[in-house]
Amino acid sequence: MNKNECFNLGYISKTVGNKGELLLILDVDDVKRYQKLESVFVEINKELVPFFITRIEIRDNGARVTFDGVDTTQKAEEITRTSLYLPLSFLPPLKGKKFYFHEVLGFTATDKTYGMLGTIENVLDYPTQALFQIKKDKTEILIPVKDEFIIAINRETKTVELDAPEGLIDVYLNPQPDEPENE
Repeated sequence: MNKNECFNLGYISKTVGNKGELLLILDVDDVKRYQKLESVFVEINKELVPFFITRIEIRDNGARVTFDGVDTTQKAEEITRTSLYLPLSFLPPLKGKKFYFHEVLGFTATDKTYGMLGTIENVLDYPTQALFQIKKDKTEILIPVKDEFIIAINRETKTVELDAPEGLIDVYLNPQPDEPENE
């Protein structure tokens, strides 16, 4: 399985007990949705390795699991602090203005005032704010991913309709020349 075909589910936090049990921290909205999970991919040496779950117990923000073949603390310790992945097909479909970041890559971004802006090349996920990274010819335009700026997402036409704050797009499309220095 290729990493770009998957989403990050969370990570293996620590061992539990002495029979190879592990505590998983899941970075998901609804942990209960994963209570019947049969397998996960664990990132080991930059490769995704499948692990089959023989027992899972959902906890607050994670799960206590036993993997097939991991039956000692030593074996469990070898895979702690590693990332967990699942195929993108496990994600529930979203509707309306809700979307997964990977889903809008390649979509055309339009603005209420400026019309067609360009193609969404990436969604930069910073801790304080996610940003649409839009490419218009050779110009990069960054627009915050905020509900109030997103008018609509059309998955059929692969477009994201935006209403960017006044003046934001001007910063990118009509840059002001550098002011001369005072002598």
